[in-house]
Amino acid sequence: MSKDQSDARDNVSIDQKLVEEGTIQLRNEIEVLEVWLRELEASDENDVEVIAARKSYNDMLRSRKEMLSTLAKQAKLQAVAAE
Repeated sequence: MSKDQSDARDNVSIDQKLVEEGTIQLRNEIEVLEVWLRELEASDENDVEVIAARKSYNDMLRSRKEMLSTLAKQAKLQAVAAE
């Protein structure tokens, strides 16, 4: 194996590790946001602060889910490229 091939494999393994860590982090954040949103459901629906928090948490949740989806697509591309 040439040095370039070895370097490419090292980069893929490092990238794969980052993807795995990112996936775990995003899933944890999604779980926390979902818990917070469930807790807010029991709060006063007319409270301005609750409404603002709910909107903010929903925006963050949507963003994290989009990032997780993008990361999954990237992981598939990397897996194909490594073959």
